[in-house]
Amino acid sequence: MSKARIATGLLGGSFNPAHRAHRRITLSAIAALGLDEAWWLVSPGNPLKDGAADMAPLPARLASARLMARRAPIRATVIERHLGTRYTAETLAKLVRRYPNRHFIWLMGSDNLAQFHRWRDWRKIARTVPIAVVARPGYDATAHATRAMGWLRRFVRPAGQARNWTTWRPPALVLLRFRPDPGSATRLRAEDPRWFHAFQHQALRDPVTRRIII
Repeated sequence: MSKARIATGLLGGSFNPAHRAHRRITLSAIAALGLDEAWWLVSPGNPLKDGAADMAPLPARLASARLMARRAPIRATVIERHLGTRYTAETLAKLVRRYPNRHFIWLMGSDNLAQFHRWRDWRKIARTVPIAVVARPGYDATAHATRAMGWLRRFVRPAGQARNWTTWRPPALVLLRFRPDPGSATRLRAEDPRWFHAFQHQALRDPVTRRIII
């Protein structure tokens, strides 16, 4: 009998810093989708945010994410640096090839769906893995009116069938709605612009690649 593939959610982001909304959204998605675990892909550099003056160093953002993910089926990783990928479409293509023992689903908030049409090869992303979109207050109307959603709408699956996602053939999109969390990286940076100093000089082992990140 073949071993069941590991149901794995992928949440990409800057995690600058990671905060409780990241954790709550991820745990809610794990429950709704029946995931075995989720990976937080801490981005070496977001193409839509390049040059941001308040972007903390990658090791500090990884340390922040690892701290927020403690005691949860969540692994924070900088695997994109190891893969040498810059765009999500490239990352997903390599992950699918590298981990044939896993089923991947892309997790994102409706704020990201609102700008999904600006992502490099966004249709390729949708054709590579299923996508779960988590509603975020203030973004739903914009997200549903975008060019990307105009194309994706025909592939929307009922939220009540979310746990069947491993049987879906991409493109496939499911819209999830959870109790909103007001956590915000922007607000945390405003309250403490030097937050990342607490994570300086830490040598971390990436829980996915097992490489030391310094």
